[in-house]
Amino acid sequence: MKVLPFEIPKTKNLGLIYQEDRGAFFYDKLHQHEEIQLCYVVKGEGTLIVGDTISEYKSNDIIAIGGNQAHVFKSDASVIKESFMISLFFTKSSFGEDFFELDDFKELIIFFNSIKSSFKVLNNKDKLRKHFLKLKKSRDLDKFIVFIKMLRLISSSDIKSLSSFIYEKKYTDNEGKRMRDVMDYTLNNFSTKIELYDIAEVANMTSNAFCRYFKQRTNKTYFTFLNELRVEKACKLLLNKDYSIIEVSEKSGFKNISNFNRKFKELKKKTPSAYRLNR
Repeated sequence: MKVLPFEIPKTKNLGLIYQEDRGAFFYDKLHQHEEIQLCYVVKGEGTLIVGDTISEYKSNDIIAIGGNQAHVFKSDASVIKESFMISLFFTKSSFGEDFFELDDFKELIIFFNSIKSSFKVLNNKDKLRKHFLKLKKSRDLDKFIVFIKMLRLISSSDIKSLSSFIYEKKYTDNEGKRMRDVMDYTLNNFSTKIELYDIAEVANMTSNAFCRYFKQRTNKTYFTFLNELRVEKACKLLLNKDYSIIEVSEKSGFKNISNFNRKFKELKKKTPSAYRLNR
């Protein structure tokens, strides 16, 4: 099975693929697939990376991932022991090259414009969750009818974009493995000291070549990305008031408290202490 690109398995000649993911964690390797993915996180919590952006996901989130957008769900098994997600996979041409270009579907233009950068749905989530739960027992045609209702509802919902940069090219197998290894190493070692030569060695590249490679594919430097990941982890740790600010700094990978405060305020527009008070 390819990791990047990742092929969605099809058991029948269908334009719409229904999938359930259950287990201790979701598939946690950076991957991309040509299909758009609509997903309902029934149960689970962790870090979501889409393109160049790091955010958190949690139970009851409704998330849409654009076609060929590199992404990874990194489950936090220490919080929830079981993860469960329902997904629909499709492309804009799944039902014919010009199907969604028909005037009948003008209302869905907003959806197809927004999906390019992936997004979370912010409202109408109860209605969407009910639609997702109907899918399992629905026949193929009924699934399609529910799917169209979901697209229409999402098109009228408030959303939050998940990625600010779109890397237009598909990853080759070799490129995909390299970027997957970089993400794996970063997600597993962000709380420790990572030097440029460490991560360049993971990518099997010289330091200069790696810097160019990563910047070209994410529109940011590796250490900008690493600091963003550490700050997102710190936000989660700050919710646990048993940890002091210094402990949060250390656990999220910042060994210098002043650097932690500076980077946190730069990204969240408030200090760690203020963030904790307002949560």
